Amino acid sequence: MKNFLLSLVFLTVLPATNAQVATEYSISFDNAVHHEAEVRATFKGLKTGEVEFRMSRSSPGRYALHEFAKNVYNVRVTDGKGRSLKTSRPDPYAWRVKGHDGTVHLQYTLFANHGDGTYAQIDETHAHLNIPATFMYMPGLSQKAIEVTFEVWEDLDWKIATQLKHLGGNTYYAKDLQHFMDSPTEISDHSRRSFQVGDQTINFVLHHKGTEAEFDTYFEKVKKIVWQQEAVFGELPRFDHGAYTFLACYMPQVAGDGMEHRNSTVCTSTRNLGDPGFDTNIGTVTHEFFHAWNVERLRPASLEPFDFENANMSGELWFAEGFTSYYAGLILCRAGLISREGYLKWLSGSFNYVWNSTGRQFFNPIEMSYQAPFVDAAESVDDVNSGNTFISYYNYGHKLALALDLALREQNLTLDGYMEHLWNTYGKKEVPYTLQDLHTSLNTYAGRKFGDAFFERYIHKSEMPDFERLFGSVGVAMGPKDKGVFLGIALKDQKIATYPALGSPAYKAGLTKGDKILRLGAVELSEASKLRELLEPYAPNDKVPLTYERFGEIRETTVEFRKNPDYSLSLFEKKGVEPSEKAKKRRDEWFRAKPMVGHR
Repeated sequence: MKNFLLSLVFLTVLPATNAQVATEYSISFDNAVHHEAEVRATFKGLKTGEVEFRMSRSSPGRYALHEFAKNVYNVRVTDGKGRSLKTSRPDPYAWRVKGHDGTVHLQYTLFANHGDGTYAQIDETHAHLNIPATFMYMPGLSQKAIEVTFEVWEDLDWKIATQLKHLGGNTYYAKDLQHFMDSPTEISDHSRRSFQVGDQTINFVLHHKGTEAEFDTYFEKVKKIVWQQEAVFGELPRFDHGAYTFLACYMPQVAGDGMEHRNSTVCTSTRNLGDPGFDTNIGTVTHEFFHAWNVERLRPASLEPFDFENANMSGELWFAEGFTSYYAGLILCRAGLISREGYLKWLSGSFNYVWNSTGRQFFNPIEMSYQAPFVDAAESVDDVNSGNTFISYYNYGHKLALALDLALREQNLTLDGYMEHLWNTYGKKEVPYTLQDLHTSLNTYAGRKFGDAFFERYIHKSEMPDFERLFGSVGVAMGPKDKGVFLGIALKDQKIATYPALGSPAYKAGLTKGDKILRLGAVELSEASKLRELLEPYAPNDKVPLTYERFGEIRETTVEFRKNPDYSLSLFEKKGVEPSEKAKKRRDEWFRAKPMVGHR
């Protein structure tokens, strides 16, 4: 009787679970050494008439277009009875078929050899799969469930790591296309570490050439990051299936990248844990995990729903990416993974980039965010003047977050408090926000006068905050970096490698990218000449003759040097100045670790 009842339950529940599955995939890697996979798909329950399947042109977390269809060939289509179906091509990304019997079987070969957060890579060490770059899909079935089976190389000890729901064996499940496309998968002989945060599991999957002891040490750093980020918002997000997974691939053949997803993130780097400079890998970890709150759940309405056929544009990336970048570094400091002095040194690089950029003459932070489809891993064959007109919304938003945090601390408030307010209002409830919602929330948290001034001056316009005063309020000195001069170009093999900075001495002297500098003052240049060494003898306001070659002609001009506009950041004490007790208290509250959430 018990067996009968169990069978009845099985028959009742299982069809309900699988009834909505309209797309089934399988993927195999027999020709991995040549970077190929064979993909098979079955689309079921189709209406009569013509249907379309296609490759995506975008990928979750990216804002530019990507031509994934170029890596697909050997496309074969049959109906449910195995009869061959002829396809037509309405555009480079889509295939259409008609005359089917309600089922379409699709098979194709995928070439994949770019391992990062957007594309796919297949070789004898792993199958690194970003789903939009791997699987064709049928838009008409986007609301229905999907199953995928990964046919792995078991003799190589390949294991599957993904945020997809595990059904058993090598088969996984997504409730719809949005969740499927958002679920990168790493298949390799990887290592795994896990720890519990409350009733949820944080996994770190690592495909690398290092030692297990190195991984253990690294994983302890990851734990500290998770705990400090949780402390900002007061809780972890509720992850689907109760788990979050870092998919890290630190291998020589990948491209450095990081890409956030709802319950996982991709982190790729050519630096292994034992290599010089591997500590930079942890910067990607802290940035991408912060996205589990800020962008995945605390999400701009402009990115909902994500469009797989067109570029995805948002005017809120200065907040979604920029504020995340701010916390990425600050969390490393709070977690004790970099010193306060180290954090300020790291901060000064991006600070000078934003502070000295001429891009603010053309675009405010919202408009900079609109540039994402042209710069976010996008490629152009023609030259662009972005060095003069564009400021990365990562860095621009980072500096706005910094300014807002320090200004709030003057009011005995914090950016942590504002972020937690936004989380409780929008992110926790997964209600997409608008730009006006960010503004209104700051007014609610810090007062209308404060919020209106911040958004009017720094978001809708492109003014720069009074950073010298703001830094001083936390005992940080902002001073000239050095006494050198500024020319406004980069030099490589005697040639100007960048368009001169707008209004710089090189710009005013009529120089441009591609000019070959032959002589500066009395010094003849060679391909080994270093610009910094060439500028050392000069002082601001010096006027120096310069000889250069353009279009095969020798020309002469005069440059008038300017003072180096870069600033350095350091603790007051390093400058021999004792900060006030109030400034030291604010600085300590800014930098020190936050108490961990009470369930640990």
